[in-house]
Amino acid sequence: MSHKVMHICLSNGWGGLEMYPSRIIPELRCQGWESHGLALAGSRVAESFGEADVSPLTVPSKGRALLAAGRLLAYLKTHDIGVIHCHKSSDLRLGALLATLRPSLRLFFTDHMGVTRPKKDPYHRWAYGRVTRLFSISEATRRRNLAAFPLPADRIRRLHLGIDPEPYAPRLDDEARQALRRELGLPEGAVAIGLPGRLTAGKGQRVWIEALARLARSRPALPWHGVLIGGLTAGEGSNENYVAELRERVAALGLESRITFAGFRRDLPRLFEVLDIVCVPSRNEAFGLTVIEAMAAGRAVIGADSGAIPELLESDSGRLADPEDAGAWAEAMAELAADEGLRRRLGESARRRVREDFTLEAHVRTLASEYETEQRAGER
Repeated sequence: MSHKVMHICLSNGWGGLEMYPSRIIPELRCQGWESHGLALAGSRVAESFGEADVSPLTVPSKGRALLAAGRLLAYLKTHDIGVIHCHKSSDLRLGALLATLRPSLRLFFTDHMGVTRPKKDPYHRWAYGRVTRLFSISEATRRRNLAAFPLPADRIRRLHLGIDPEPYAPRLDDEARQALRRELGLPEGAVAIGLPGRLTAGKGQRVWIEALARLARSRPALPWHGVLIGGLTAGEGSNENYVAELRERVAALGLESRITFAGFRRDLPRLFEVLDIVCVPSRNEAFGLTVIEAMAAGRAVIGADSGAIPELLESDSGRLADPEDAGAWAEAMAELAADEGLRRRLGESARRRVREDFTLEAHVRTLASEYETEQRAGER
């Protein structure tokens, strides 16, 4: 039995879904699995495969991928690849076609987004009927998957995402830390309250800004400074009109000197070192990767009490607040901003929880076990 898998991700976008294959490929390699890739020519996904030391097959479009099914089957046979893993629902057309033409192939699909409508029409019954195992990245999405997909419960498995916690361990000395605080416009002694993520409406920046305004009114003596981390242009994945609206609202509330728009940053693990509180007010996260990254950094986290985030944050490792209630966010911020000891205890507990429950190594170990078990079953 070969330990080889082809990851299929025919997307021109660049977000958590598209990043996932290149994130897990190095760990799969460590665990004895050889990865291959299929991506759109010129896409960031294709580039990321290369960064993971995989030379992907490329196609000019999704339609051309279907026309290349014969060539792909020949490639799979030549390289003795028995497992294909799709990461975008539209790619299941190709995955299901390949599995239909070669029934010994094991087809896996990870639902990264969380289905929003039933998929039980004839086409979806055919496509999902070829799926060997569907992975839901949270219990919240698994519940939706059970209701929406034409699959029995035993073929839908929850598999939380994971990260390598080591890059999030503190590395800055005091001088470097203070320099980074100054770069972000943080006054000396101010509690740094950060919100990392794409600047789009679903990520909750509006509520966060309103909450900071309430915090300023209710606790005028409390020193704090807000930091919005995320691209400010469409090219960086954000909604430029929305960014303009946020800037206007900050100005209208008189908070221009107390909120920094930090823009897109590649040094998020280091930014976590200078943030005292990390907020994730996203309304409907399918998982919440930013939450566990902040937890791994030992930060005190406030997350939205919706989607999958309550699965990640327990009472001893963070706080939850209604994503639509600015008052609730202001109260949670006030509690943590006023108590350094509480922030430290929550952060220490959060770091332990990531190491126990949300490591990339454990995630991939489970994934590889599923590949192997189902491939062996298919060969019988």
